[in-house]
Amino acid sequence: MRRLEEAGYETWCVGGAIRDALLGGAGSDVDLATAAPPEVVRTLFRRTIAVGIEHGTVGVLDAEGVLHEVTTFRHDVFTDGRHAVVAFGASLEEDLARRDFTINAIAWHPLQHRWADPYDGRADLVARVIRAVGDPAQRFREDRLRILRALRFAARLDFAIDPPTWAAAVAQSGDIAHLSAERVRDEWVKGLRSARDPAEMLRLWLTSGVAATWVPELDAARLAALAPPSGPPDPLLLTALYCTQAATVWRRFKGSTAEIRRAAAMDAGPATPATADGEAVRRWMHGVGDAVGDLTRL
Repeated sequence: MRRLEEAGYETWCVGGAIRDALLGGAGSDVDLATAAPPEVVRTLFRRTIAVGIEHGTVGVLDAEGVLHEVTTFRHDVFTDGRHAVVAFGASLEEDLARRDFTINAIAWHPLQHRWADPYDGRADLVARVIRAVGDPAQRFREDRLRILRALRFAARLDFAIDPPTWAAAVAQSGDIAHLSAERVRDEWVKGLRSARDPAEMLRLWLTSGVAATWVPELDAARLAALAPPSGPPDPLLLTALYCTQAATVWRRFKGSTAEIRRAAAMDAGPATPATADGEAVRRWMHGVGDAVGDLTRL
């Protein structure tokens, strides 16, 4: 940050690391927003990676080899709900205005000990609220993946979703079919892995209406009756637990061959041996093959 500022380019720390630090969480890779154009960033640092150069993002490796994303201040020129065309030369205020939620639109200047928080994101952290920046309907029209991000953050942080933000998400929940399967799968996986209660995240998918488009197999009765298995969250196992057909979900998500095969084996079952005697258990284990571990956990 000091190097960018000494070169004459205003620079701020932004992103999830700022949000999580304010919540008392452990540090993570800090991202920077800067007035420096991407080509200038690449000349100022010895080790850089063009991680998203068309959107103004350059990855800069620090002395320990940790990658920090340095992104030029930008504003949207055009969005279609899936892709955005951006222009550089924006101010910090314009850059923060295009972000999704107030808790993600907070900037910190450690050299000057200053905050930029035009949307009161710090107040929403205290109130434990997920609130869209500005008009929530407009934010979601710009990128409807933000609807899924709202659900993920709510489940991860155990925050409530601000009523107008929730209403806009529900109103546009039927308009997410055009999103890429890979992006939706990433939100499903990250959401299940990070949620304090995976079942709560899935309930948000159901009640918001997004499950009807992407995971119609999600079963409300199973969510009400079954607790998640103990141990680290396993998105594939949780899909099999709460959905009527896990393999169908993972095919729609364009999962890997191995993931689809594993889900199909759980679907095929049978879920348990016919009886509890040793011979029946051995026959069942032979029949289900590699799925025995997953079915036992289920």
